[in-house]
Amino acid sequence: MKSILLILFILMFALKARSQNSATSNVEARVVVVEPIKITKSVDLNFGNVIAGYTQGTIILSPDGTRIANGVQISNAVPGDVSAAEAVVTHGEYNYSISLPDDFTLFNESNPNQFMVINQFQVTPLPEITNQGDDVLRIGATLNLEANQSSGYYTNPSGFNVTVSYN
Repeated sequence: MKSILLILFILMFALKARSQNSATSNVEARVVVVEPIKITKSVDLNFGNVIAGYTQGTIILSPDGTRIANGVQISNAVPGDVSAAEAVVTHGEYNYSISLPDDFTLFNESNPNQFMVINQFQVTPLPEITNQGDDVLRIGATLNLEANQSSGYYTNPSGFNVTVSYN
């Protein structure tokens, strides 16, 4: 009987020692589903009327819509449609990044062999203009004209991409 009690006593400590080798905790899980980020264009990029020169030049259209001419002239009497591009980003107050192309080509509608390149894009976010969680982006760029650039209407109907992504 002593030996049975001794064996039971040893087993009791052995089982107790095993149960101390593990522990359990209850872990809850949560998630916040964020609305997808959206961008909606409201205004296209318009450099207006430009007078080509005998030398190459540039028109810098800033995000606030002002133009600066270098080596070419802008028509102040008949400026044409001048506007920085504008888009509304809906982002639910989360941080995001903006990606613009390195350059974009405009082609002469009458002669597609004639073209101009837009580059050096600039963007100015104006936070909370429309409502909470929305930003209005204004986009400017530099238009590069060649010497004796052919006159005509230059466009590229494919447009360029403005991409916004959550950080």
